[in-house]
Amino acid sequence: MSDDMKAELERLRKENEALKKGASQGVRMKVSEKGALSVYGMGRFPVTLYKEQWLKLLNMSDDIRAFITENEARLKAKD
Repeated sequence: MSDDMKAELERLRKENEALKKGASQGVRMKVSEKGALSVYGMGRFPVTLYKEQWLKLLNMSDDIRAFITENEARLKAKD
């Protein structure tokens, strides 16, 4: 392997590590171009809902927690 290839490989490794660190900064929110609330950091794509949809979902939090508890054995956790 040439020195140029080794240098490029090292540069790409550092760039990849920097991207991974940026992705692991946690959950963040942003207002989308259409005025919806997008939550980033939950998965590969953002979760985007309008205000009333988020409020409806938040009002269901007890029901969602109960459903998760009732279906714990069937639900998978993402590592």
